[in-house]
Amino acid sequence: MTAEPDRTPAAAPPPPPAARRHRTVVLASPRSFCAGVERAIDTVERLLDAPDRNGPVYVRKQIVHNTHVVAGLAARGAVFVEELDEVPAGATVVFSAHGVSPEVHAQAGARELTVVDATCPLVTKVHSEARRFAARGGTIVLIGHAGHEEVEGTLGEAPASIVLVETPAQAAALQVPDGTRVSYLTQTTLAVDETREVVDILRRRFPALREPPSDDICYATTNRQLAVAEVAERCDLVLVIGSANSSNSVRMVEVARRAGAEAHLVEDADGIDPAWIERAGTIGLSAGASAPPALVTGVIRALHRWGPVTVVEHTAAVEDMYFAPPAPVRERP
Repeated sequence: MTAEPDRTPAAAPPPPPAARRHRTVVLASPRSFCAGVERAIDTVERLLDAPDRNGPVYVRKQIVHNTHVVAGLAARGAVFVEELDEVPAGATVVFSAHGVSPEVHAQAGARELTVVDATCPLVTKVHSEARRFAARGGTIVLIGHAGHEEVEGTLGEAPASIVLVETPAQAAALQVPDGTRVSYLTQTTLAVDETREVVDILRRRFPALREPPSDDICYATTNRQLAVAEVAERCDLVLVIGSANSSNSVRMVEVARRAGAEAHLVEDADGIDPAWIERAGTIGLSAGASAPPALVTGVIRALHRWGPVTVVEHTAAVEDMYFAPPAPVRERP
């Protein structure tokens, strides 16, 4: 997989002598790419590298929520669009890891587009649950963030049956036609503890609440939040690498703050505020599931500007998940 090169600040003024001292960087593990992100990026790269490729490879929305990943693929020839009407009829289009609604699939069919669906299998699982709950009847409560692409895709599976709830207050005020026929699903990239609070309210209000057969918050989100929470307890400062529109990255910052540490989201090494570093002796470092590993290396390299750095790793979980590529790009024996 092609990695985006490090972006280390260049020609930055040296810190004052008082700020130059030894610091410890505690690397949270797991961090950076998850299996679903790797699968989505690999899908676009395989299409770009295909020897029989005929025309551009279009990608609806950002393939994953990271500006470095998108810029790297665009530099190789991928064409990112917001909607399918920007894609010429008959062309190849990739659907992002966040998934799309049935309506978008229908639009692609009407335009005779060749679709390669890079939706994360864990998001596909939530879509399947939405259809199954809708077939049973009643109200489906989707816990998630309005406007997020994953949420829009899930809502589209059963728009007449699903209501979106974002906060505990909304869960407490929710009114449904039949309180004995309520189910819930969640966005895969939510904060685990905050989601639990919403679910507990729903359980109290609707004792017959039907649940998904397994947790919808994905393993990668859970593991990265666990790791960053444990690291935050050891550190003065936590830096999480990720783009501002990356839900899982933003949630990691919130988790670190709730654990008691000062925490900030940075796009890359250029996003570091010197004032944060100058007042910190032990710095926690992680990266959201859509952030390239090379950016972690770039941040560590940048931290040496403030003096010697010792890097230690804190492992909260070990991941070995792998998702096979979509059938259209899978290598044939």
